[in-house]
Amino acid sequence: MSRADTGEGWFGTKVATLKPLDEDHAAETLHDVADLARERELTRLEALLSGQSALASFLGAAFNLSPFLRDCARRWPHALETLFDTPLTERLAQLLPEILAAGQEPDQSEAALMRTLREKKGEAHFLIALADLAGVADAHMTVGRLSGLADACVRAAIDFLLLDAHRSGKLTLPDPAKPGERSGWIVLGMGKLGARELNFSSDIDLIVFFDPKAPAIKDPYDASDLFARLTRRLVRILQDRTEHGYVFRTDLRLRPDPGSTPLAIPVMAALIYYESRGQNWERAAMIKARPVAGDLAAGTEFLRELTPYVWRKYMDFAAIADVHSIKRQIHAHKGHGEVAVKGHNVKLGRGGIREIEFFVQTQQLIAGGRFPELRGRETVAMLGELTQRGWIMADVRDALAAQYWFLRDVEHAIQMVADEQTHNLPEDDEGLERIAHMLGFESGEAFATVFRKSLLEVEKHYAALFEAAPQLSQGVGNLVFTGDVDDPDTLETLARLGFERPSDICRVIRSWHFGRYRATQSAEARERLTELTPALLETFGSTRRADEALMRFDEFLSGLPAGIQLFSLLQSNPALLGLLATIMGAAPRLSAIITRRPHVFDGLLDPGLMSELPNKAYLAARLEAFLQGADLYEEKLDRLRIFASEQKFLIGVRLLTGAIDAVRAGKAFSDLADLTIGAALEAVQAEFASRHGQVAGGEVAILGMGKLGSRELTAGSDVDLILLYTHDEDADESDGEKPLAPSYYYTRLTQRLIAAVSAPTAEGVLYELDLRLRPSGNKGPVATHIDAFRKYQREEAWTWEHMALTRARPVAGDGAFMAKVERDVAEILAMDHDRAKVFKDAAEMRATIAEEKPPRDLWDLKLVSGGQIDLEFIAQCARLTGHIEPGEWPPTSTLDGLERLTADFCDAQTRDELVAAYDLYLSLTQIIRLCLTGELDRDDVPPGLADLLLRATDLPDLGVLEAHIKETASRVEAHFQVLVANA
Repeated sequence: MSRADTGEGWFGTKVATLKPLDEDHAAETLHDVADLARERELTRLEALLSGQSALASFLGAAFNLSPFLRDCARRWPHALETLFDTPLTERLAQLLPEILAAGQEPDQSEAALMRTLREKKGEAHFLIALADLAGVADAHMTVGRLSGLADACVRAAIDFLLLDAHRSGKLTLPDPAKPGERSGWIVLGMGKLGARELNFSSDIDLIVFFDPKAPAIKDPYDASDLFARLTRRLVRILQDRTEHGYVFRTDLRLRPDPGSTPLAIPVMAALIYYESRGQNWERAAMIKARPVAGDLAAGTEFLRELTPYVWRKYMDFAAIADVHSIKRQIHAHKGHGEVAVKGHNVKLGRGGIREIEFFVQTQQLIAGGRFPELRGRETVAMLGELTQRGWIMADVRDALAAQYWFLRDVEHAIQMVADEQTHNLPEDDEGLERIAHMLGFESGEAFATVFRKSLLEVEKHYAALFEAAPQLSQGVGNLVFTGDVDDPDTLETLARLGFERPSDICRVIRSWHFGRYRATQSAEARERLTELTPALLETFGSTRRADEALMRFDEFLSGLPAGIQLFSLLQSNPALLGLLATIMGAAPRLSAIITRRPHVFDGLLDPGLMSELPNKAYLAARLEAFLQGADLYEEKLDRLRIFASEQKFLIGVRLLTGAIDAVRAGKAFSDLADLTIGAALEAVQAEFASRHGQVAGGEVAILGMGKLGSRELTAGSDVDLILLYTHDEDADESDGEKPLAPSYYYTRLTQRLIAAVSAPTAEGVLYELDLRLRPSGNKGPVATHIDAFRKYQREEAWTWEHMALTRARPVAGDGAFMAKVERDVAEILAMDHDRAKVFKDAAEMRATIAEEKPPRDLWDLKLVSGGQIDLEFIAQCARLTGHIEPGEWPPTSTLDGLERLTADFCDAQTRDELVAAYDLYLSLTQIIRLCLTGELDRDDVPPGLADLLLRATDLPDLGVLEAHIKETASRVEAHFQVLVANA
């Protein structure tokens, strides 16, 4: 057998050793693909996979580590067979011309093109991943190949659409052999596509313009509609999921004012927009803009016209703060706790890829106007140019370049597992081990050590960027707060720092120095505060609602029992000061908690705060320690309130800083409710039994409903629950000093629980409880016997009650009884539901809600048409009618339900769009509920809150976010009509 027949020439060099997670599974997978190769008469591939060789071992490990690659091998075994004759590098080089040629194939239908693009892209994607894992392509080569693949696919689709318009007489192309030339259709690649730095499962950001004066355009007045329609078809060709997959998810939201502009914008209108209304974030985005398809010469000319807008001639230090805010990099985090590896977002998280990109882009914006060589698109290349010009030291360049490519490798590994557009490392040990093996590490622990070091290295240089920039404190001007009269220069300084009422600020700060608060009564405390004041004013001034933030800090200060420890802490830890300013400026709900209960701030001193996930085990251990020594009933209830208040605050801080995402925050808030309500139940039961004894065989379970049951609680959620009980059939009354009949016993016990949880004490309220979801609602007893519950749910319950039951979850009580309740709920939900009736009732209920509770505005994410209720109803109806894929656990959360919708209920693209919509709504809702005690007023959004919302969605401004919400809601509404209303 020749060297070629053994596959040794596939990669042109020796492949890396790859260690599978499961040797047996790897061998089994190879066997399966070998069988398939035999069926397809791919004899060389069958021989390779059935034999013993380094290449076969590599492929087995690759397929074991990446279900996506395993599926590719099963779907396209011929792609591997081809490599015996054409090495991988050559095959990839062949694929791009084949893709481009498909766009100009004569008499080809749009459906045929879509199939060709999907198959060619699928093969290329497969081979690019194999080369990456084999170690024969580094991250730089991989991102270049992925970007070249995207370029070819977009160009082929554009060429096809231009030729189609030419054939139908809508355009007259000057040279149909070169469709894009002088067509006037400009397609710019943005972001990672523009920089040729695309990640493995990336979407592609495009902006589309057209020149009405281009030779190809027959009627300039019809051009806008024509190119909007062509662009819509472009997105469909690239993005729609078919039985052959998809090409690239396509995002057009970076265009000017996406909420009110067409998909394709006239060149002159775009230039006027950028020059008159363009934002700093749009300047930053245009750094990476590159013509990728259509009229490339016109695209180059358009970018040349934009040069004065993007590249200012003056040293634009003033833009740093604005871009910093818009880019959602709110904290430098320097020195604030360890970094968690599990669940870490390698793109947006601390020390991640975005920080390196922003490090480069900020300095490009500052200096690119004067130094054209700093106007490049590629991140690492620009690190080199910055070093050449003396902006950064060579060691900084080398460190950031190395970490950039390492993090890109990590990002690719994460996405290669299942071809998902995610940047989060797995949260479980096995998932982390998988990523470690894909990257060539011996173990998850070895990878975690290197990964943490990488993040800290990036974080160090990222934080230094802002220390190195001109600081206000270096030439801040007068800050004099002695005497009774305002110093004019101080008023001017405060105004320059961002305060709108400088005289009021002077009065507040004078009160600090006069020692009127307990925290400032000692001379040492006042001295520390005086030293801290310039940094405080700078930090609060940067919140963009400076007066309000500082007034909230003043309230906080007035409640502190002492100040030296806090002032010293803030002096030595600038990240904490920034975090405090963010809370005061962006999150009235959290600042109110700090102001009322300053002790919750103590939790921020825990060095493990940001590195430990607030899961149930973590919270349970802390609750147990907190309750130790509390023997009296009232003391236990007070401690539960204190604990819940502090932990809600700390979970909120993690969400605020990006240490956890919205889904994990929902689980953490829900786990906290489970534990504290469970502890309250235990305390109530013990106290109640001391007077009334026990009921023979008595057991209790609390059934969590609504957002508690689905583990999607927010910081402001009340808690829906049902209390269920059982007892021996012959039990007449309890055995205590004051015996009670069982039904009355459990009614009284539930009333005591409601009071224990909801009654306000000096430490506030634990949770507001809502028991209206129990059988018969407010008219029925507050405690329900399990037999009555079963009978009601099986014989009398309305459709909406069964829909609500899909989110039910036992959260506290007697363990065996809780398991029994869980089985009962599963059996009720598994009953044969009338499919037509379920969908009809759900549609009518949604219409009633729309009529009786119309949404306030677009930001009423729950009630808006196409909002959270629509998604919840879709998931609940699917669960009741058996359209949920089986799994290890029932999907009580809406997100789980949507992710597991069956193929006979909706296609993969619809499912993905529903999941993405719920993910968007959940992210926004968690942050809004965390920060605000009331509803979001679009005309009065705290700027800090706006930054948080934009960071969570990775969008540049509120206008773009609102356009995205509107577009998402419209899509969900259409899906609701198809899946529910017209089912």
